[in-house]
Amino acid sequence: MTAAVPAAPVQPRRTVTVAVVQAAAPLFDTPTALTRAEELIREAAGRGARVVVLPEAYLGGYPKGLDFGITVGSRTPAGRDLFRRYHAAAIDVPGPEVETLAAVTRELDCHAVVGAVERSGGTLYCVALFFGPDGYRGLHRKLMPTAGERYLWGQGDGSTLPVVDTGTARLGAAICWENYMPLLRTAMYAKGVDLWCAPTVDDREAWQSTMRHVALEGRCFVLSACQYLRRDALPADLHPVQGDAPDTVLIGGGSVIVSPLGDVLAGPLRDGEGILTAELDLDDLVRARFDFDPVGHYARPDVFTLHVDESPRPTVTGS
Repeated sequence: MTAAVPAAPVQPRRTVTVAVVQAAAPLFDTPTALTRAEELIREAAGRGARVVVLPEAYLGGYPKGLDFGITVGSRTPAGRDLFRRYHAAAIDVPGPEVETLAAVTRELDCHAVVGAVERSGGTLYCVALFFGPDGYRGLHRKLMPTAGERYLWGQGDGSTLPVVDTGTARLGAAICWENYMPLLRTAMYAKGVDLWCAPTVDDREAWQSTMRHVALEGRCFVLSACQYLRRDALPADLHPVQGDAPDTVLIGGGSVIVSPLGDVLAGPLRDGEGILTAELDLDDLVRARFDFDPVGHYARPDVFTLHVDESPRPTVTGS
């Protein structure tokens, strides 16, 4: 009689529930934005999310449709004062807003990636803030602001390209059009990103193709959180180029969660605020990398190499 072959042990599924938040806070009202960010993280965690992503510039605001009085070779007094207001609405890192959100993720035992505008002296930076069960974990400064954003934000350097290990997966972030920078993507893939967080304000249909491409190229899950912003979230004395009707949509959303093989797991979310969630099977990361690993078995280091300078670049050094 043939002895029965013992069944292979069943391995437990490695899963994590994630959420992307589609929302915007009133411009130049950082206390309200902070309160709303805390509420949204709590709501997402209440739905089981252990990783929550909020959109680009959620704290500090994204002034869509405002020109700050700039023409080539000229700035206006009114535009300078508008920048003063924007500077006042930004946050310090570290600072009270950071500590508030750190306390929330400590309490909820979750991770969060929150878009913000950081104030450092006279310069503002668009940043992604990382939080976890042990509080504040660090930030990423946007390397290259896009077009008119360069009037408002400085450029980050290579010293703020963190990848945060949650114990089950590794989090990294690229903000909005940084996702179009192939060398940045390659550098982040080399850091072993599993959950690619993409805070953004890009609401175009083409953005969906970008997010699916990044997921498929990096063989990682992509969590893209976009703002949904209407005219009535701006102060009444401002006049965006899109018009002054209160229900005019300035940023139309499109938040989405994508698998490592480019399949859409949730979204895209349109026509309003909301929270998307998905349970991710982390073993899908290995399944996807079976036939493609952009910095591993599918790379050709004998032909292509990339040098990444991660040193800080302060303007003044020494005593």
